[in-house]
Amino acid sequence: MGGLTTRPSCTLEAMSLPPPSPRIARRETRRAQLRRRRLGVALTLAILIIVLASVLGSSGSSSGGTHSKSAGTRSSATAQATNVRSGASTHVRVVISQTGVLPIAEQDAATVAMSPSAFLLIGGIDQGETSLASIVSATSSQARTIGSLPTALHDASASFTSGAAYLFGGGVVSSFPQITKVNADGTTQPAGDLPTPASDVASATIAETVYIVGGYTGVTPLHTILAWRPGGQPHVAGLVPKPLRYAAVAAVDGALVIAGGTSGESASRDIYRFDPSTGQLTKIGLLPQPLTHAAAAAANGTVFVFGGRGSSPTSQTRAILAISHSGKVTRAGLLPIGLSDLAAVPLEGHVVVAGGRDQNGHVHDEILTATATS
Repeated sequence: MGGLTTRPSCTLEAMSLPPPSPRIARRETRRAQLRRRRLGVALTLAILIIVLASVLGSSGSSSGGTHSKSAGTRSSATAQATNVRSGASTHVRVVISQTGVLPIAEQDAATVAMSPSAFLLIGGIDQGETSLASIVSATSSQARTIGSLPTALHDASASFTSGAAYLFGGGVVSSFPQITKVNADGTTQPAGDLPTPASDVASATIAETVYIVGGYTGVTPLHTILAWRPGGQPHVAGLVPKPLRYAAVAAVDGALVIAGGTSGESASRDIYRFDPSTGQLTKIGLLPQPLTHAAAAAANGTVFVFGGRGSSPTSQTRAILAISHSGKVTRAGLLPIGLSDLAAVPLEGHVVVAGGRDQNGHVHDEILTATATS
């Protein structure tokens, strides 16, 4: 009853107020019209959504075999086209097994493919932390020492061009500037010099030109990408945004992929692609975690990154990562044990991995063969 009494009282009080001015009345009328229009639009949208959901639901639940097959075919074709453009399947997997043994355990060796089935390991460090001068010829199943460098060194890089392997930089206590030609029989000849001494470098060959990425002079880390051909002088072809040492580098589809590395005291997650035809460097992705001292090799249009570690010298990882042309990163497999400072080289559609250092400081002599499946 109290409610019935209150409503008439409020009504009478409202009626006793003076009428609103014409301006206020017009404003209230416009507001009411606007509210009605908004309500009408909302109701129309709601009806359209309900009708669209009904149509899509009936199409999706249709039992017509021809319609379902054609939709599936279109989806499959799109996925295949995407994989071709990206240069790698998102479902690539790597199976890895031990297939041979090196003459000695070693890490930080330069590696280069000399033929579809054979590669060289040059220099490096043994279990006693002694730099090596050895040149080892190997396949996926066997290895033997065939020669020696003029001086022991480690943390150099090697690439193949114009019928021979070339070794760039390296060092022991200090960094070296020399470029050394290494023949298939283990003999060597001087072939030139880098603009500055440089160890901790990485390199790859594109169209007979070798590109040497980053490094360390012994005093200053480098952020250059040098280009070199036999008989010529190295010149700067590009720059990375920050100095890089121990980057994982491979060539695929006419471009360099540069992954991780050490910048200052920290491991990097950055993935870059360098196009020599334009001189353009593009950041295309990020590694799952900071990574340095890893090894990279390209096979079947995909760049694989093996092992490595973070900023800590005892943070070795077992991960094998696959990097597509677009920079997408997937975990493709696992090494038998976490390793950094290992060598990786493509052979006959596979990647052969050799040596390396584990988190306990043990240097390894295994030759591993990695086979990609999709």
